[in-house]
Amino acid sequence: MGRPAIAVTRVEQPHHSAFIELWIAHRIEGGTTPEAAQRLALDGTLRAALGRSDICAFLASVDGVPAGYVVLADSTRSLLVDSPCVSIDMLFVLPDHRRTGVSRALLAASARYADRLGAEHIASAVPAADRDANRFFARLGFAPETIRRITTVTTLQRRLSGQRPQRYSLDHVLQRRREVRARGTRPQPPRIAG
Repeated sequence: MGRPAIAVTRVEQPHHSAFIELWIAHRIEGGTTPEAAQRLALDGTLRAALGRSDICAFLASVDGVPAGYVVLADSTRSLLVDSPCVSIDMLFVLPDHRRTGVSRALLAASARYADRLGAEHIASAVPAADRDANRFFARLGFAPETIRRITTVTTLQRRLSGQRPQRYSLDHVLQRRREVRARGTRPQPPRIAG
């Protein structure tokens, strides 16, 4: 049996529904509940994003059945250096179609797109813990450039101010629960006189 026929097309209006179905599968695989993924997909945000001039998406089909997608964003490598770059924002292939050439076909379309734009680089954010994805991108010539870390604004502000998060020992939490039960009431927030 030969390799499946993989076709890659740019996501235009007629492809939005197939793209959205794959996007929902991607979110569910990432841990989002099916209901939440449906809500996120159908609020219009995805369709609006697909219509932006700085966003491009490609859809891969295997023997006519949607199998994966890549979402690209026009960017620069740095805000201070105006070096054209295409960023791979999302790359997803359904589990049944992995290791069949779908990702390579999507990345080939991405490279052609970047070349048409005159971009010098293609970047992809790959989760550090995803060893298979890191190996895949490394085999294709992607080198690590930076590690991107993220936090909440509140956490950063608290840490910068020197505050430490208040931590309670298990004994302290259990003692507090016992005291509340002994009073037979739940703790009430303080009243503000007004």
